[in-house]
Amino acid sequence: MSNMHLLCKDNSLAIHALKGLLQTQGIDAEVRGEALLGAMGELAADVALVELWVEAENLAKGKEVLESTQQQGSPWVCRDCGEPNEATFEICWQCGNEPF
Repeated sequence: MSNMHLLCKDNSLAIHALKGLLQTQGIDAEVRGEALLGAMGELAADVALVELWVEAENLAKGKEVLESTQQQGSPWVCRDCGEPNEATFEICWQCGNEPF
């Protein structure tokens, strides 16, 4: 089975976090290019990137999983204390209550 390029970043930690996310969804992923990070600044910026690869049959599902991490909700106001919260907060930062 051939592998397909899914994503590249200049941050190895972010790539490994996304690899872990894919693996929790049953998608095997491979990280390539980490050895080139040491040459950052010496090579062209687009050459020294860390890449995430998946099997061709998992490419569409992998893109879907990664796109779901980019979706952002809306800020919300706590119904109990009235404190505004960012969309990324699962509970109110002020009182600890859930949004709904």
